[in-house]
Amino acid sequence: MDSVKSHDVVFGIGPAGTGKTFLAVTLAVTALKRGQVKRIILTRPAVEAGESLGFLPGDLKEKVDPYLRPVYDALYQILGKEQTTRLMERDIIEIAPLAYMRGRTLDDAFVILDEAQNTTIMQMKMFLTRLGFNSKMIVNGDTSQIDLPKKVKSGLIDATEKLQHIKQIDFVHFSANDVVRHPVVAEIINAYEKAAPKQRSHSPKASEEAVAESGFASYETIGQPASDKEANND
Repeated sequence: MDSVKSHDVVFGIGPAGTGKTFLAVTLAVTALKRGQVKRIILTRPAVEAGESLGFLPGDLKEKVDPYLRPVYDALYQILGKEQTTRLMERDIIEIAPLAYMRGRTLDDAFVILDEAQNTTIMQMKMFLTRLGFNSKMIVNGDTSQIDLPKKVKSGLIDATEKLQHIKQIDFVHFSANDVVRHPVVAEIINAYEKAAPKQRSHSPKASEEAVAESGFASYETIGQPASDKEANND
């Protein structure tokens, strides 16, 4: 909390169950109630675990909602479903896929990026450069749960390497000791960390083309039919 007060951008990095999303949403709601910001914007990558939204049934909202469900859950727990719905209808709270941030400047807002480990370098840069006046950003992620293709470097890892020297950016690291779920979850995380081999290396030359080659759908083509080339790659 102190980190958020004294920095414009805060990265929360740690394993699942450490309350990163819940804490970020709590801070955002508190800032909104105190009149420090005018709106809350929550976003996360909508393509994870090797799934392509272009091949999922339903319209755009139906496709992206499952990926944004943890964000909804945190809001419901803090504000309740009815109040969350009312604030969303008034555009005071906005929940949207990461691609919807492109081209915007987010002034007077508390902006949260969840599951940031699944952003590419270009997506992370795009998101961070949306920061406007009188705004705060929290970027949450777990570098042990990256679902990107092997040749694509995580934007979260890249940011931790490039942005450490910027004074208004802070990095807060969580550990298994911070897990707020069932006690067994912390033990599971510790067991995997001890057994895991050295973290796989990521090529610094990885490009956005690797995403397309892997069969991942780009945000701009959500809901559109795959090209003949993509079909052949399948």
